[in-house]
Amino acid sequence: MVKNIEQENSYNIPKSMKAWVLGGPHEIKMIEKDVPEPGSSEVLVKVGAIAVCHTDIEVLHHGHPAMVEGEAPFNKDFVMGHEYMGTVVKTGPNVDEWQPGDRIAVEVHAGCGRCQKCREGMYTSCHNYSFRSKDHRANGFTTDGGFAEYAVNNINTLVAVPDYLSDEVATLTVTAGTAMYGLDVLGGLIAGQSVVVAGGGPIGLMFIAIAKTLGASPVIISEPRSDRSEMAKKMGADFVINPLVEDPVEKVKSLTGGIGVDFAVEASGVPDVVNQVLHMTNRGGKVCLAAFSNGLTPTDLAYVVSNNIYMFGIRGEGNSAVRRAASLLNQKRFDPSPLHTHTFPLEEVDTAISYAENQTDGAIKVVVKMS
Repeated sequence: MVKNIEQENSYNIPKSMKAWVLGGPHEIKMIEKDVPEPGSSEVLVKVGAIAVCHTDIEVLHHGHPAMVEGEAPFNKDFVMGHEYMGTVVKTGPNVDEWQPGDRIAVEVHAGCGRCQKCREGMYTSCHNYSFRSKDHRANGFTTDGGFAEYAVNNINTLVAVPDYLSDEVATLTVTAGTAMYGLDVLGGLIAGQSVVVAGGGPIGLMFIAIAKTLGASPVIISEPRSDRSEMAKKMGADFVINPLVEDPVEKVKSLTGGIGVDFAVEASGVPDVVNQVLHMTNRGGKVCLAAFSNGLTPTDLAYVVSNNIYMFGIRGEGNSAVRRAASLLNQKRFDPSPLHTHTFPLEEVDTAISYAENQTDGAIKVVVKMS
């Protein structure tokens, strides 16, 4: 495909842009920053919209992973944010897979391509994580992300967005990819298997939607908040359990003929819930750990061993899981739009993050929409 220079020039790309950057601890501020130039195998994206992820909140308060893993931490003009979509406006040298005008969503990781994990397709477990000198990229974590007017992305992180999908819904592609990674790519969920999800946050609710789309039955959620339980029903949950009112383990057993579910997802980040989901799981079943909890988590390993339970964690959305999720989304096989509850302009990123962090006004997925 021949590079379309005229089309590229028609976008009138400015020299500088508005971007929200990390300041001191717990501080984010908007500054003017140079528009980045795409390198080989990269494109420049004019950001259309970006969703706030809980990980963004962790980065804001505790720093990005590069501070503890890999190369030296960034200075105070680092742009976080990774759940974004937009339009390709410029391509780097030798890029002909994408053209200016292409509407895209992005996944976070472009692995180094040289380590064992990248060669296996598990680029979210790249051994060169954060080493930009070895070509690893994780936008919003180790390289500048999307809380800005423009961002540079490796072409391997791009997925096409059809015209009929709104900007706001397109930002949910990465979240859907994470759920697909846990359920399908690593978990091998089979249609007809039973699933329980503990925790009705954004990722837990997306697990419900993807599990239902993949044919799981029944799909159960354990969540104390009534508004989140109602949202889970919209996403496809067949049964909801309030763990503050009834024993969630006993209830799951009663809903599955006394044997437990085939597949359990821990998406709450509450340490005690790990053992709950273990005991909700059938012999030979699987447990996916999809949330971070602080500190050490007591785990009933004797139960895991004696019941042949396969327990695994997920980091991001590797092995082309985002592409799989995008395919389902683009085919209208599921509708995550109810998860999008609030929208703010670029000038109010700090407010958007606050809404997401504090779940203000029932916020679930908060989106920043560019003008």
